[in-house]
Amino acid sequence: MRDSPTTEPGSTDTGPESVYEALRMRIIQHDLEPGERISIGDEARRLGVSQTPVREALHRLEGDSLVVRSASRGYDVTAPIDLDGLVALFEVRLLLEPWAAREAATERLTNPGPQLRTELEALAALHGDDRSTQARRALRDRQFHLRILQASGNELLPSTFERLHAHVHIFRLYQTDSEGGTTHREHQAIARAIEDCDPDAAEQAMRAHLMGSFSRLSAVFSTEPRAARRPRDARARLR
Repeated sequence: MRDSPTTEPGSTDTGPESVYEALRMRIIQHDLEPGERISIGDEARRLGVSQTPVREALHRLEGDSLVVRSASRGYDVTAPIDLDGLVALFEVRLLLEPWAAREAATERLTNPGPQLRTELEALAALHGDDRSTQARRALRDRQFHLRILQASGNELLPSTFERLHAHVHIFRLYQTDSEGGTTHREHQAIARAIEDCDPDAAEQAMRAHLMGSFSRLSAVFSTEPRAARRPRDARARLR
């Protein structure tokens, strides 16, 4: 399966794919804020393209649930995922990814250990907690998880993960592990277990990582009066 493009912020390519990636990055970095109206003309001028690829990109972003279209306003940036959505997202991931890690931790030639080490090295080289660096970290995090899903041998898993847009939803929340140190250690445990061909440890490490990630992200909602008691209740659903 072909990996999806990972165009990084700052690209000067103005092809249709890069217009999509540029707008997508502006949204997840909050250069375009939740609820903000997107001017097709302004974005076309900023990117130095006609309005056609911008419209095409916005249509794709609507499918990604990053923009919403209305007859009167055009396209607006959607609100970030809420706590209920975050719980639903992680419930699905907990069904899929521990199993995928177990399946990937085999003696087969498809064992992704070397590729996972490469992804972790690239992640470790990203320093800082500015939003551009965090965006690059989110893309690399996505690749790490995709490598494992692809190595599971189940062709439906990578596309299912992509449709969840997990990396986008997670990045759009404020990060409590802003420089990725805790996440990196969890990733290392997963990669080590997979490369050691230890399926039990790989499954457990992936589950621990997903539970840890949920705990860090759900803490965002504890500052909201309406949701103050819910992160603990939500975590109980994931056990």
